[in-house]
Amino acid sequence: MAARPGTRQGAGRTGRGGHVSGPGRLDTSVAHNARVWNYWIGGKDNYEVDRGVGEHVAGMFPLIREIARADRWFLGQAVRFLAEERGVRQFLDIGTGLPTADNTHEIAQRIAPESRIVYVDNDPIVLAHARTLLTGTAQGRTDYIDADVHDPAAILERAGRSLDFTRPVAVMMLGILNFVLDVEAARDIVRRVMADVPAGSFLVLTHPTHDSEVGGEGQIPAMKFWNENAKPPITARSGAEIAAFFEGLELLEPGLVSCSRWRGTADSLPVVPQYGAVAVKP
Repeated sequence: MAARPGTRQGAGRTGRGGHVSGPGRLDTSVAHNARVWNYWIGGKDNYEVDRGVGEHVAGMFPLIREIARADRWFLGQAVRFLAEERGVRQFLDIGTGLPTADNTHEIAQRIAPESRIVYVDNDPIVLAHARTLLTGTAQGRTDYIDADVHDPAAILERAGRSLDFTRPVAVMMLGILNFVLDVEAARDIVRRVMADVPAGSFLVLTHPTHDSEVGGEGQIPAMKFWNENAKPPITARSGAEIAAFFEGLELLEPGLVSCSRWRGTADSLPVVPQYGAVAVKP
C-alpha cells in the first residue's frame, strides 16, 4: 500500500510533538506517508506517530516493507537502464520524497555526469532536506521544485527552466498516482505531462495493486486503516487500471510486472503487489 517517501499532496519531513511549522503545512501530530515510508526502509526521518502507524500497518500487511524495498530497487533498475541503454540525460522525478541512498540524480550522474534531474515535491520537510542533500555534479544540474502533482501545468512550466523539453525526458512517477484517488484525474495528469514532452521520452511508473495474483488483497484492509489514521489517503488499483496510464505509449519489456521482477529479479525480495513499468512515447 506504499509509495516512495514524499509529494503525495503534501507529504511530510521537521517539528516535534505535533508542532506545525511554516504556512500550516507540516503537522507531526498525524502519521504521514513520507515519514512512515522512511521508517519502513530503515530511515531516521520519522516520529513516534509515524512509527506507531507503520508498525500497525506492517502487522496487518507484512509485505509492506518488501514493497518499500522493491520500489527502491525498481528505481535503480529503471534509471540505470534509461541512462546506460537508452541514453537518457534528463529526468523529471515527480514525488521525490525524503532523500536516501542512490537517489535518481546520483544513479544517472554516476553514469553520465552531464545529466539533468528535476525533483518535484510539495512537502516542507522534503524541501528542506532536498536543498541540503540533493546536490549533483558540476557538469550536470540537479534542481528541486515545490509543486503539487495535481497541477501538472505548474510542474512543467517550472521544470522547463532546468530541462530542455525539445530533448527526451524520463518522467518518474513512482508511488505517486495512488494518492490521486480519482482514476480519471490520475489519467489526466499523466496525459498532460506526457503531452508536453517530446517523442522518445519515457514514463516510469509504480503503483500498488489489489490484484490477488500478486498478493494484493491484503492491501485493502491495511489501506482502510491508513486512510483512517494517516495522510494523505491512498488507493490501490487493478492491473488493468494501472496499464491504462500508459495509453498512447509503448510499454518496454517485460511490460507491467511486480516491480521486484522488472528486467531482472531482486533475489532478496518476493513478488510484491506493486506494479512497475517503463514506456516510451512514440
